[in-house]
Amino acid sequence: MVAQVTVLVVDDDPAIRLLCRVNLELDGHDVTEAGTLDDARDAMVDDEFDLVILDVHVAGGDGRDLLAELRETKPKLPVALLTGSAHRSELLRTGADALIPKPFTLEELRDTVHRLAQGRG
Repeated sequence: MVAQVTVLVVDDDPAIRLLCRVNLELDGHDVTEAGTLDDARDAMVDDEFDLVILDVHVAGGDGRDLLAELRETKPKLPVALLTGSAHRSELLRTGADALIPKPFTLEELRDTVHRLAQGRG
């Protein structure tokens, strides 16, 4: 069993955030939602997270920009990119720890969080 982790879910689609939050909370994790990159940055000032699930295409920005910032400021923080892009190998070169393809299954979400949570610390 995976220890409880704190997860930040960054996506401009409220349905995706809700799906992630509800299912990860059912697994015992603490989840914070952010609908914009600025909301995500604000959340990270106020709270510490064990991992981030980050959409590549967020309204008003590009999740890869936030990923680059995190690699500078919190290099050990695991980040999984949510993507509908067919260019997955290119996205892995951004420094993401994992990719979650859209649409994704709950098993893919849970497996990714489980794997990243085990690798922390």
